[in-house]
Amino acid sequence: MSILFLFGTLFICLLIGVPIAISLGVSALTAIYFGSTLPLNIIVQKAFTSLDSFPLLAIPFFMLAGILMGKGGVSKRLLHLATSMVGWMTGGLSMVTIVACMFFAAISGSGPATVAAIGGFMIPAMIARNYNPGFAASVPAAAGSIGVIIPPSIPFVIYGVTANVSVGDMFIAGILPGVLITILLMITAYIIAKRNDYKAEEGTKTSGKEVLRALNDAKWALLIPVIILGGIYGGIFSPTEAAVVSVVYALLIGGFVYKELTWKTTYDAFLETIVINATTMIIIGLSVSFAYFMTLEQMPDQISAFLTGLTTNPFFILIVINLLLLVVGMFIDTISAVVILTPVLLPIVTEVGVDPVHFGVILVANLAIGFVTPPVGVNLFVASTVGKVKFERIVTGIVPFLVAMIIALLLITYIPQLSMWLTEMYR
Repeated sequence: MSILFLFGTLFICLLIGVPIAISLGVSALTAIYFGSTLPLNIIVQKAFTSLDSFPLLAIPFFMLAGILMGKGGVSKRLLHLATSMVGWMTGGLSMVTIVACMFFAAISGSGPATVAAIGGFMIPAMIARNYNPGFAASVPAAAGSIGVIIPPSIPFVIYGVTANVSVGDMFIAGILPGVLITILLMITAYIIAKRNDYKAEEGTKTSGKEVLRALNDAKWALLIPVIILGGIYGGIFSPTEAAVVSVVYALLIGGFVYKELTWKTTYDAFLETIVINATTMIIIGLSVSFAYFMTLEQMPDQISAFLTGLTTNPFFILIVINLLLLVVGMFIDTISAVVILTPVLLPIVTEVGVDPVHFGVILVANLAIGFVTPPVGVNLFVASTVGKVKFERIVTGIVPFLVAMIIALLLITYIPQLSMWLTEMYR
């Protein structure tokens, strides 16, 4: 009965448009009140104690580092580098956008932040070159999802904490899948550009000299992922400490090297981080309360027993889980889904021999697709806002990129080496 109260209330809240954090809290409250003898204050206790976590401190610092980098002139230099590398190709601006999103993803760790930083420049530029507005906005929306795959990734931090898996292992495991998604998105953009006769950027040609010049200009930005991963795997600092180092580095580069960070923009960056992080932490806290009640009711065990009772074939179990996650990603934000579903699904996949690190990449890759699928589709809304393109046009334009991302998901799921090769090399 308590299960009906829990999920019935959640479904009703989502249906009437209640914010996800409040929906989770109300669902747990209703289920506890009507379906158990637990005190109601357990929700507040669990929400509070779940945030008392040193690894979770990495989240606000990675957020702040990404915002500081965006305001400190990094975006322009990454765009220049991407243009020198791929601007000469058919559909050059779309190629530049995808590559720039990959570069920025390695700094921000956030999908929507990547869309805002790169899309704000590139969507108007593509529309000005007579690109279809729906296509122009869908390119950064899709490429922005790489922000949660390429390290540092905020969902990887949350998964690592929830699953008790090394965050450093998760970061290194996301590199090749992120590159794979980038390549498939570029192939898709190229096919569409060829069909619609979107030309290369005039006056843009790739030469070793130009690429080296752009690389030199962007070298300080590109050092961020090197410092983060090198420091973690070199045993110099933990992922949380790496996040703090990245903030200090962003302040130094933006303020003293590029000289584009002012007191005003720095203040705005801190304020923006506070607002975003407050929202994120509320979601995490109430998600943990929701997941805690599920665990008390032994729902993960029941679901695990049900699925493994049907089959123990990893191929079919992963197909079912992927379908479930694709649907969940359409309605629930990534952070909530990671916290709630990890304790449910992890025992199932480990029982059939899937490595927890590999499953973490599968989980986040699935939910990354949720960034570009209505009705939640955060990246779609961000692209619509920064590009001033109607939401309906973006939804139409995103379909080919969705197909490419699903193909990437299947490859990530059934070729574990994509996630595990680098991880096992550095373990």
